[in-house]
Amino acid sequence: MNTKNEYNKTIRSCFVAYIVQAIVNNFVPLLFLTFQRTYDIPLSQITMLITFNFGVQLLVDLLSVSFVDRLGYRFCMVLAHILSAAGLIFLTVLPEILPSAFAGILIAVMIYAIGGGLLEVLVSPVVESCPSDNKEKAMSMLHSFYCWGHVGVVLISTVFFSAFGITNWKILAVLWAIVPLVNAAAFTKVPLRSLMEEGETGLSLKELLTMKTFWILLVMMICAGASEQGVSQWASTLAEKGLGITKTAGDLAGPMAFAVLMGTSRAFYGKYGDRISLDCFMVLSSLLCIASYLGISLLGMPQLSLVCCALCGLSVGIMWPGTFSKAAAALPKGGTAMFALLALGGDVGCSGGPTLVGFVSELAGDNLKKGILAGVIFPVLLLLGVVLCRREKEAA
Repeated sequence: MNTKNEYNKTIRSCFVAYIVQAIVNNFVPLLFLTFQRTYDIPLSQITMLITFNFGVQLLVDLLSVSFVDRLGYRFCMVLAHILSAAGLIFLTVLPEILPSAFAGILIAVMIYAIGGGLLEVLVSPVVESCPSDNKEKAMSMLHSFYCWGHVGVVLISTVFFSAFGITNWKILAVLWAIVPLVNAAAFTKVPLRSLMEEGETGLSLKELLTMKTFWILLVMMICAGASEQGVSQWASTLAEKGLGITKTAGDLAGPMAFAVLMGTSRAFYGKYGDRISLDCFMVLSSLLCIASYLGISLLGMPQLSLVCCALCGLSVGIMWPGTFSKAAAALPKGGTAMFALLALGGDVGCSGGPTLVGFVSELAGDNLKKGILAGVIFPVLLLLGVVLCRREKEAA
């Protein structure tokens, strides 16, 4: 019989798994200009790598419903880590040995994106299944580790490149690959529990899709991803254009401040969540998010827009883990299918939010503030979702 103490090892391994996901999503974008110079690849092709990475992850989210329960969580979790490490290692080899360097990079990205997509589907339900005093706290703390991973990847990589030169990026890629390899070994040993009690079966895909509560939660998940990335992806551009600073300073002032405050919000709820109602925290966060979107787009001073950008990071922190927690409480038999579809919804939002902001900005003559103003629809819909979920719960 595994004690709660034993399951703490599982939860810690899940925290590291989210750091792994942060590595696979945030390390390669730091090398875009290096790839352009070293392999003579057009920047338009290189920026396609982000879309390709998230596209593969979306596909994995969708397909995982059909195989995760059959293959088992342990096998899939170890496989996800091995693929994440393999993608990072292949990144240093394939561009050199294949006739097309871009094809080599694309294959490496595809391999680690499959790993990243699997982690997105697996990690939250594993934490949800572990015995804990407050599952909402554990879920929020878990998701804070993606933020700390993001911050760590950017800071450690920047320090490494300053000390040893960006030409030695392959050494760093292999060093980053050690993290998923060590965690893969940990997942061969830690105890894992099923989301369902013995003899119970989770809801089928068909049953889920006929439930009104699930559709509300799915829209909330899309809006959580869109609210987060709608500002996060454009934060560096806002900082560079608005303040007239370099890209490095823009990255630190924009996305880094955003990620630190998002992590702080998640860690705060992870520590004090037992004293704060999740509904109340999500409503206040949504209102702060709406205010920050309006501040970025309507305030005249670039410095104030940047402060609102950081506040947006603070406000979106609870949205993704909070929606997962609400889903687990509202649909306890949702199982793998529910978590996979919610992860899919979140990833759709992550790509759809920045796309809408960029599209509206272009229509408005490259006015990024107008694009961000259009993006305010996402936190507004999320706020509406929290209210509707509460009504559904009271009606039940």
